[in-house]
Amino acid sequence: MTTLTLAHPDSTVHEATAAAIIRVLEANDVEPEIVVGPKSALSEMLKNGEVDLYISAWLPDLDADLLSDGVQPLGHLFNPSACCCISQEDSSITSLADVAQAGSQLSRVITTPLSLKDQVEHMTSTYGLLDVGFSINVLEDEAALAFFSHALSNNDCVLMPLMQPCFLFHQGGFRILTDPKAGMGPEMDARMLLRPGLSDELDRDLQDELDELMLSTKVINAMDFAMRSEGLTADEAAESWQRGKLLPR
Repeated sequence: MTTLTLAHPDSTVHEATAAAIIRVLEANDVEPEIVVGPKSALSEMLKNGEVDLYISAWLPDLDADLLSDGVQPLGHLFNPSACCCISQEDSSITSLADVAQAGSQLSRVITTPLSLKDQVEHMTSTYGLLDVGFSINVLEDEAALAFFSHALSNNDCVLMPLMQPCFLFHQGGFRILTDPKAGMGPEMDARMLLRPGLSDELDRDLQDELDELMLSTKVINAMDFAMRSEGLTADEAAESWQRGKLLPR
């Protein structure tokens, strides 16, 4: 049996993505060894050939620095995107272009996950929100997600900067605002990264299968939700997806 060292950052979204790919590897008689850690450390390990497969790089924007010499992208798993939502699904506000004129029912404090700080700063500048009394409150990602969950439960009216995929998109109850000026940045492409030289060593049929694997943000949203809200492990969520039980038909 072939062994491959697979690396992913320490988040449920990346763990879910890795779990889906692990099932493909195991079906092809490949035994994965898992390494989890900070992106900076994993990037160095990938460049040095200490890990074989990195899951997943969000290109071309967030993870361009992972593409060191010899590292090869593979596949198109799903399309991550930063977006800004409003916590009330039936809100009359449908676009970021409308936010500056919103009434007092919308909180002027934009609670922001740390990982989206740059995007939100760009968005507020693009739409002139700081000039009309909005401010940014940056929290660690998990604290921001907890704040958004609480706002949804209480029917509070707040802006919710989110990166999709995320379990909250499967949960629902809010509206994704259109972004006509692309203030939150462009859609990205989630790709696997092969260590230098691995493409020449990897079984061609397996490489083709990985290259053709498409998960979609909808699948990862649902896996993330199952892990966070239903107590499933990443492997159990991946099995549920593979058996067609994760999403309604």
